[in-house]
Amino acid sequence: MPEAFVYDAVRTPFGRYGGALAGIRPDDLAALVVREIVARAPGLRGEGATQVDEVVLGNANGAGEENRNVARMASLLAGLPTSVPGSTVNRLCGSSLDAAMIGSRQIATGEADVVIVGGVESMSRAPWVLPKTDRPYPAGDLALSSTTLGWRLVNPAMPPEWTVSLGEATEQLRERYGITRDRQDAFAARSHELAAAAWDDGFYDDLVVAVPGVDLARDESIRPDTTVERLAGLKTVFRSVTDGGTVTAGNASPLNDGASAVLLGSLAAHERLGLDPVARIAGRASSALEPHFFGYAPVEAANRALARAGITWADVSAVELNEAFAAQSLACLDAWPVDPEIVNGRGGAIAIGHPLGASGGRVLGTLARSLHRGGGRWGVACICIGVGQGLAVVLENVTG
Repeated sequence: MPEAFVYDAVRTPFGRYGGALAGIRPDDLAALVVREIVARAPGLRGEGATQVDEVVLGNANGAGEENRNVARMASLLAGLPTSVPGSTVNRLCGSSLDAAMIGSRQIATGEADVVIVGGVESMSRAPWVLPKTDRPYPAGDLALSSTTLGWRLVNPAMPPEWTVSLGEATEQLRERYGITRDRQDAFAARSHELAAAAWDDGFYDDLVVAVPGVDLARDESIRPDTTVERLAGLKTVFRSVTDGGTVTAGNASPLNDGASAVLLGSLAAHERLGLDPVARIAGRASSALEPHFFGYAPVEAANRALARAGITWADVSAVELNEAFAAQSLACLDAWPVDPEIVNGRGGAIAIGHPLGASGGRVLGTLARSLHRGGGRWGVACICIGVGQGLAVVLENVTG
C-alpha cells in the first residue's frame, strides 16, 4: 500500500479571543492557509492545483460563518479549481489531526496522491444560538447559548457527571492523578518561555504566514515575562482554593482564533509537487474513555499509535502534546515513559493558543519541523478531545 508523507505545513499566528484576528472570518483564515500551502509547492501553482485530490479541514463549530462545510468554502475562496472537493471534520479539539489521519488514509488506500489537510477556528466569532421551541408562541423566555466552547443544549439523558465544564473535569482529573498547583504553574511558565524562545530563534518564521491587513507578527497569547510566581498569584476559575481549586487562566490554554494547513502526499507525488517529503506518517490511533476524563485520553491513543508504527517510547525523540490544561498534560506525561524535556520543546497551547479546529494541524506541522531541526527519527503528535477522546499520529523523519 502507498504510504503518506508530510511535505509542508503552515499556519496563521494564533490570535487572542477578541484580539487581532477577531475581525477576520474563519473561512477567510482557512482560505489563507490553503492558498499559501498551494503557493509553496511549485507543482501546484496555476493549473497544477488540479492535482489536489481533496481538501479536508477540521472545525469544531460550524454554526456560523464557517457555513457548515468550511473546507469547501475555503477551497473556493482560495481560488482552487471548482473540481477539487472539500470535506469538513468535527472531532472537536482533535478535528484537524483527524483531518490529517483521514487524508493519510486516502493516500494509503490509493484514493488520492495529494491532500491538503488542516483546520480553522474563530472562537471570537462563534455565534450564540437560540434553541427552537417545542410549540409556536411560547410565553416564557429563551436563553441564548454560546458556541465558543464546551457543552450547550445538553441532552437531559446525559449523566450529569459527564457534562461538567472542561475546567471542572480537569480538576477531577488532577485529583485522581495527584497533580499539584505548583507543577501546573511551572509547566505553564515553561510553555511561555519555550514559545518565546522558539520565535526569537526563527523556528516559526516559515511555519507561520501573516494575515493581510492585521498587525500580528507572532502568536498573540505568548507572555515572555510570565513567571511561576506571577502564575501562582492568579485566582482559580472553576473551584475556589478552599474547595481544592487549582486551575487558573494561567495554567490553561486560552480561547483563540487561527488556521493551519498541512500538505500530504504519496512518495510518488514529490515530482509533481516539486517538493521533497519531510516526514512519513508511520502510525495513527484514536482512543476514548469517560467524557469527564477527556484530558487523559491521549495516553492510550499515543501508545496504540506507537505500537502500530512498530516502535516504543524509547525510540521517540520529540513529542507535541496539545496543552489544553497543564494538569491534563502532566497527567499524560506521568503515564508515559518519556523524558518531559522532549515534549513541546517549542512551547505549547498554553502559550501559543488553542483555536480548536486548527490545533491538530499546528502540532503535526511543529512536530515535523522539530524532527527535521533536531535530527531525531521518530515523533508523536497527540491531542485530547472534549467528551472523552484522544488522537495520536507517529511521524518518521525522512529528511536524513
